[in-house]
Amino acid sequence: MLTPATIFMIILLGIGLIAKNQSLIIAVAVLLVLKWVGLGDKAFPLLQQKGIHIGVTIITIAVLVPIVTGEIGFKELTGAMKSSYAWVALGAGIFVAVIAANGVELLQNDPHITAALVFGTILAVALFNGVAVGPLIGAGIAYMAMRIVSFFTSMGG
Repeated sequence: MLTPATIFMIILLGIGLIAKNQSLIIAVAVLLVLKWVGLGDKAFPLLQQKGIHIGVTIITIAVLVPIVTGEIGFKELTGAMKSSYAWVALGAGIFVAVIAANGVELLQNDPHITAALVFGTILAVALFNGVAVGPLIGAGIAYMAMRIVSFFTSMGG
């Protein structure tokens, strides 16, 4: 039987195929297969609870590969630090990591925000060839924006 959730996923699969977005296609296909073979009841809670951390770990592994293979070492790092762009990248990396940490908490605690962020990420992945790290960064940015609004609201009254 086709449930609204399955229909939604099939629509997302279609969007992924039209947009030729391999990440979205694979994600939807894996989730549908897990659901259809009966593993969803066990896999979905685990993926929902640990998926972000697993994904961040996999991304971290990918980023560290050039170090472990010797492509990037202390020489390259010290050389890069002579560039103003490297300092901008360093600052951006710190900023995004701090923002994303707050985003994890927001995603876990506010389902309304999570739904909007996930939908925004799906649109970005499907239509703009984005990368699905959006919910984490988006949640961090949303958290920061909410704190700023809260700060100015509390000042006014």
